[in-house]
Amino acid sequence: MSVLVNKDSKIIVQGFTGSEGTFHAGQMIDYGTNVVGGVTPGKGGQKHLDKPVFNTVAEAVKEVGADTTIIFVPPAFAADAIMEAADAGIKVIITITEGIPVADMIKAAEYIKHKACRLIGPNCPGVITPGEAKVGIMPGFVFKKGTVGIVSKSGTLTYEAADQVVKQGLGITTAIGIGGDPIIGTTTKEAVEMLINDEETECVVMIGEIGGQLESDAAKWYQNSGSKKPVIGFIAGVTAPAGRTMGHAGAIVGGSDDTAQAKKAILKECGIHVVESPAEIGKKVAEVLNKK
Repeated sequence: MSVLVNKDSKIIVQGFTGSEGTFHAGQMIDYGTNVVGGVTPGKGGQKHLDKPVFNTVAEAVKEVGADTTIIFVPPAFAADAIMEAADAGIKVIITITEGIPVADMIKAAEYIKHKACRLIGPNCPGVITPGEAKVGIMPGFVFKKGTVGIVSKSGTLTYEAADQVVKQGLGITTAIGIGGDPIIGTTTKEAVEMLINDEETECVVMIGEIGGQLESDAAKWYQNSGSKKPVIGFIAGVTAPAGRTMGHAGAIVGGSDDTAQAKKAILKECGIHVVESPAEIGKKVAEVLNKK
């Protein structure tokens, strides 16, 4: 099994013919991902990367049965692209775009609440199920198939965690980059829950950062779930100076519970194996799975 994307996913690319869309769609296709076409308004009927281009998402759903989309639309139009995809019946909407205005995301997040879809991102690296589908901007060669799920706010730390897990002789079921913006579609708790409930996932790596309550909410859910699957946690930002703007827009420390130290304490209380450095993730995963 896997979560969100697999070899049967029918994926389209919104912003298909732009430079970012072209580059990453090409990488996805080379990986073996089932990209069935793309959307660029005004360019419908053309071929791009040997795939059909559609004017609207609705056309792509009708013509090629698309059920998953990845969005490379510029920030000013990205929220509209999310809502268009939801309207068209797309089930999984993965939004890579960084810098979407918060007011636009508030509107989009509210709009899709009433639709049968799941939004990943924005400002995220995407989702990968190794050997089946790479729907994102991550380096596919880092990921090997296995039994460890990854949830992360950070793109680069997703790749780092995967690399370490693989170097321990293990592999990944699905890695989900949830994004670092203040308003995102899928929370840490929701992503962790999906992986805990996945039959093939034996262990989950949860990578968070300062700011917000997402990791604490996930930890409390895990504690109450009764799950015996181990969760390894890392919180970035221990050395971040107070009052300094840095990194993700969502990494805003609003209170004492938002600091890295406070979050780590909550995670430990909830039964999560907390590591102090990202360099320790792989070893800790191997240790808890008894596969040294």
